[in-house]
Formats: sequence, C-alpha cells, structure tokens
Amino acid sequence: MTNQIAIALLLLIFAVFAIDQIWLGGGLPLQAAKTMAAFIEYVSFWR
Repeated sequence: MTNQIAIALLLLIFAVFAIDQIWLGGGLPLQAAKTMAAFIEYVSFWR
C-alpha cells in the first residue's frame, strides 16, 4: 500500500465519521465497536 492510498483511506474514514457526527447523530462509532466485538467473539470461537 502506497502512502497516497493510505492517506486517501484515512481521509475517507475520517469523512464518514465526521458526516455521521454532523448529520446522523454520531452513532457510528458505537455501532462499529459493537460489530467489531461481535466479530472478535465469532473469530475466537474458531480458535
């Protein structure tokens, strides 16, 4: 991954969270954390 691609992805992710915070009430970080926790729980089952 080049630096340009990494910076573009970072800016895209930041923009999504900023738009969520401004227009949608800011629930995306909590939903992302819950989804990640569920995914980790699912993956740990296979361990």
